[in-house]
Formats: sequence, structure tokens, C-alpha cells
Amino acid sequence: MRTDFERAYVTAHGNVAVLTLNHPEVMNAASPKLVAGATEALKFISKPESGFRAVILTGEGRGFCSGANLSERSSGTPMDSGDSLQIVFHPFLRRLRNMKMPIITAVNGAAAGVGMSIALMGDIILAARSAYFLQAFTRIGLVPDGGSTWTLPRLVGTARARELSLLAEKLPAETALQWGLINRIHDDAALMDEALKLAQRLADGPTKALTLTRELYVASLENSFEDQIDLESRYQSQASATKDFAEGVTAFLQKRPAKFTGQ
Repeated sequence: MRTDFERAYVTAHGNVAVLTLNHPEVMNAASPKLVAGATEALKFISKPESGFRAVILTGEGRGFCSGANLSERSSGTPMDSGDSLQIVFHPFLRRLRNMKMPIITAVNGAAAGVGMSIALMGDIILAARSAYFLQAFTRIGLVPDGGSTWTLPRLVGTARARELSLLAEKLPAETALQWGLINRIHDDAALMDEALKLAQRLADGPTKALTLTRELYVASLENSFEDQIDLESRYQSQASATKDFAEGVTAFLQKRPAKFTGQ
């Protein structure tokens, strides 16, 4: 089943949602229209009645997202001097970060500029062998955005993050894997099949515990050790109150696979 939004669409694969950025003529360059459509798609995926428990984010055609669509800026300087970031892009990024289910980004081609920032929002990042990452901002006289100056140093270290941003050179998928920027590489033709397999594994897991786990890792980047173990304690109390915890313990004692329901 496919549900269309402006320059984005969602396909349902059981309890896995695939959100596809859909403006292949410009390699899914991120215009306000595309990002607004993708935001509406995330709202649709997040509805409890949807039944989704994991999401894959990818791009239509030969690119994941080639950066901001400068040809569609409404007026003035690129992306309206940051206004578009505040009004359109940041709500999308925050919604991705706060999703109550695991996110896989399947980078099927170029992930440049803010497209790279979006790609790095995945809990698990998969890339096609032909994919590449590019901090393209300084090529047109801009600074990195989309949270990349927060994300990159935490993934690859400050030295490599500065190099990527200042030199604006392509980073091939193989090198991105070596640097720890992404999790896995697959042949181009196999990328989505592998992403669906992994997403299904996550969707069949204890959704509440997985969501709390992703929140813990976000918080860990800013918390002290004492703050973090206190947060772990609070979240463990929440996880241990779920039906999935009871099922997990029962399945362990009965020496069988657990059948989690996400409750």
C-alpha cells in the first residue's frame, strides 16, 4: 500500500514503513515542499493506528538527497538566510529524532549538504556501494546546517568533521564505513532488501525498549555519568512495566523466541 504526500510517499511492508523522498529529477534536493511533505509522512507513520514499528528513510531514483534545492528558494539568499531552516527543516529533523520507533536510513546515492545531515539521523545507517557523502555547504559560501556540526564530530571526531566541512570533498561509502560514519554497505541492487530485513527485525522487537534505548544514546552525548545512570534507572522502570518485558522473560525461561507486540 502506498500513501502519497508532496514529493514524498510511504509504502507499508507489514509493520515497517518506507518513507521515500520523491523528487528524482533533482536527486531529491530538499526544497521546503519536499521537507514539508516528508514531515507530513512522518506524522502519518507515527499515528498509533498505522501499526508501524520501524521506518526506513530513502530516496527515489539515483540519489538519497542532493542537498537544498536552491532553485526553489522563495526569495533573497539561499534558504532565506536561515528562516527556512527554522520553519521547515528543523521541525522535520526534530520529528525524526523524536520518533517512537527505530529509524534506518538507506542511502541509495548522493547524500550532500542537508541531505547528508538527514542521512545521519538514522539509528542505523546503510549505504549503497556507489553512495557518497558530501558536506557541500562551503562550495556555495554557506556553513553546515541540519545539525551536521553536532552530529559529525560525535561520529568521526572533530578533526575529520572539520576536514569534511572545510574541504567539501566527497566521502565514498567505503571510507565512511571505515571512519565509523555509517553501519553497513550493500551492493546497490541489494540495499533495500537488506534494509527491509533489518527493519523487520527491529519492528518485531520490543518497540518501547528500542525507543527508550535510542533516547538514552541521544541523552548520553550531553549527560554526565551520574545523570546517565539515573536516566537508565528511570527508563528501565518504564521498560520493565511493559507487556514485552513480561513476554521476554517468559520466552527466556521457556527457551523459545519472544513474540513481542510493541506494548
